[in-house]
Amino acid sequence: MGAIPFSELFKTRQSAVPSSVEAAADGVAGPGPVALVDHEKLALVEQLEASGASLFWSTDPRGRIAYLSPSIPVMFGLASDELLGDPLQAHFVPADGEADGRSLGLKLATRKSFANLTVRSVRDSVDLVLRLSGKPHYDGLGEFLGFRGTGFDITEEFRGEEEAARLARFDSLTGLANRHRMEQRIDSTLAAFRAAKRQAAILMLDLDRFKQVNDTLGHAAGDQLLQQVAERLRAVVAGRGEIGRLGGDEFQLLIPDMDDRGELGELAKKIIAMISQPYSVEEGRCTIGCSVGIAIAPYDGVERDELTRAADLALYASKNGGRGQFRFYAADLEHEARLRKRMEEDLAQALESGHFSLEYQPQVALADNRVVGLEAQYCWQDEERGRVTPETFLPVAEGSRLIVPIGEWALRKACEDALGWPASLRVAVTISTVQFFANGFAAMVAEVLEQTGLDPARLELELRESILQGDPVAVDTALSALFKLGVRLTLDEFGTGFTSLGYLRRAPFTAVKLGAGFFESSVRHEHGDMGMVRAIAALAEALGMETHATGVHALGLLEELKKLGVAGAQGFVFSEALAAPQVLEEIARGEWRLAPTDSGSQRATRRTVFRKVGVIHEDHYYEVTLRNLSRSGAMIQGLCDVPVGTAFVLDFGQGQLAVCTVTRTMDDTQGVEFEQPLVDDGAGGLCTRARVSPYELAAAGAPLQALPPGKSSIGEAPRSYPQFKLANEAPAQPLRSD
Repeated sequence: MGAIPFSELFKTRQSAVPSSVEAAADGVAGPGPVALVDHEKLALVEQLEASGASLFWSTDPRGRIAYLSPSIPVMFGLASDELLGDPLQAHFVPADGEADGRSLGLKLATRKSFANLTVRSVRDSVDLVLRLSGKPHYDGLGEFLGFRGTGFDITEEFRGEEEAARLARFDSLTGLANRHRMEQRIDSTLAAFRAAKRQAAILMLDLDRFKQVNDTLGHAAGDQLLQQVAERLRAVVAGRGEIGRLGGDEFQLLIPDMDDRGELGELAKKIIAMISQPYSVEEGRCTIGCSVGIAIAPYDGVERDELTRAADLALYASKNGGRGQFRFYAADLEHEARLRKRMEEDLAQALESGHFSLEYQPQVALADNRVVGLEAQYCWQDEERGRVTPETFLPVAEGSRLIVPIGEWALRKACEDALGWPASLRVAVTISTVQFFANGFAAMVAEVLEQTGLDPARLELELRESILQGDPVAVDTALSALFKLGVRLTLDEFGTGFTSLGYLRRAPFTAVKLGAGFFESSVRHEHGDMGMVRAIAALAEALGMETHATGVHALGLLEELKKLGVAGAQGFVFSEALAAPQVLEEIARGEWRLAPTDSGSQRATRRTVFRKVGVIHEDHYYEVTLRNLSRSGAMIQGLCDVPVGTAFVLDFGQGQLAVCTVTRTMDDTQGVEFEQPLVDDGAGGLCTRARVSPYELAAAGAPLQALPPGKSSIGEAPRSYPQFKLANEAPAQPLRSD
């Protein structure tokens, strides 16, 4: 509806009076025809205003309100004349988001007619949306007198359309963005960030064991669970990015301006821990898990399709790695999936062929350095791969559930070996979460004890904290059955999860064990987080439990742990893992005590690797072999005559560069210390926090694209006139030991 010409519609009563007087002067009784018409027009206006079907407004030449239908001030909680004299845009702004009101003020300032402008009240307490039309009004001499116009109250219509638009962009169950909105947000963010050379991360989340909740407690419980998951995600993300539910139990996060893989890894760990906490729904209590895949623009892609595909591949890898994990995208993930499949087949064959063995690491009582137990550790000797570490194959075994038969073999073998030891020595076996929840686990333990004849009191089962996040009924039933068998139960890697103190108080654990992560150097203390260790030791004592530590490699740390009341420890400060025959040799010497030795400092856990990496020194580039790796340093082989103190840059490929310094050297082998520690890659490995940005490569003339797979991000550096001599090396080996 266009603007209604006020000059025709509104006639003042004052103008109607002369017509009546003139009629009376002519001897005509009653008001004249013109007065009757004007009266009807005014009555019609008042009726329209009173019914709310339409409203009227006018301004003076300066845009100040001269007239406003009485119903509007009432909605503002004001008297009918309290808005008069105020600028119209002081009370109404466009409803399309331009909250400063410039569009409305501009239309009035240009003195041009307008129609169907949607405005809303500037007051949040007043829910009012109007559709205004207006037309400039001039007197007979062409002097501008102001605007006159009409309007309609479209609040209900507007809110309905707004809700429909919201439902089209947001998930109706959780209130999070839906797939369509997330695609739009990612597209617009990546386009804008590409121009500004900024980074963004996408996290793909998938809930573990959600189907079990739907199947056992019903879909209503599943809906309540999803709503609680959404609330927890909002709490963790805390406004740093957009959260979306793509459908079912799949969620997606867009985190702008973040490419630090240390921060992203910590965020993923926090998400996994928060989502893994128990939930209360009307039908009961339930627990689920979460797996996370992470991709970062522009390193892993510059368009939405390639970036989301990269995050999906990382999510798939994290689920295959045993669930409850996070993974960063890497170019070799598809190749890794094939390697994983092959390893699953080889693990099954190795179990049948007897290629597994156990080694035992002594557990020492700190009061008198007496060996009180031995922890069984897996060893796999493969014909092609050589010695494969447990950190490499156990996640594959857990993901494929091969850990169930492998774990049963290990338990039986450990009990058989322990029969040849003194009765004072117990044997400890770490139990996988998958193995613990397998059908008949407690019955299997009872059967092994009966068949081997081992005293149950000599068997210690080390249970990871993640076990307690499973179905409470199943956990309580299994723990109760194991406790009745008389075996010793230890809560392994305590402090890495979120165990309820109330549950810990009533659970039948004999001891808690602290992992090596507590003892890695920190800014506050060279021996790690001693304040936390002190608190855990005090808590364990209050609950009638012992505290043990694993991964202790330095004498200084050992002394600290003694002062804090830690009862036992194991690690290189006492002994590495021993083969079964070596254990028997030590036992044969009499009472087994181990004097601690100091090998230097408490270094971060090292991973044995064998792969080619690059070394950059000044303007020279060398290819060397990486022998082992930890958060703080590495050992490389392949260069001769390298003095201590030499600064290098290690090129791990795919844009990963680490500045380091040579701390020790011998022949063609150097130990280096990183300037900035490496961070978890989510797969049991390590990676650099940052990478060389494709934006930097593009600035040097390369096309803007994700980092190329399998290639050094810096290209070929000059190799002429090297400062250091390359040692004679064997042919290059595969990039991965598996």
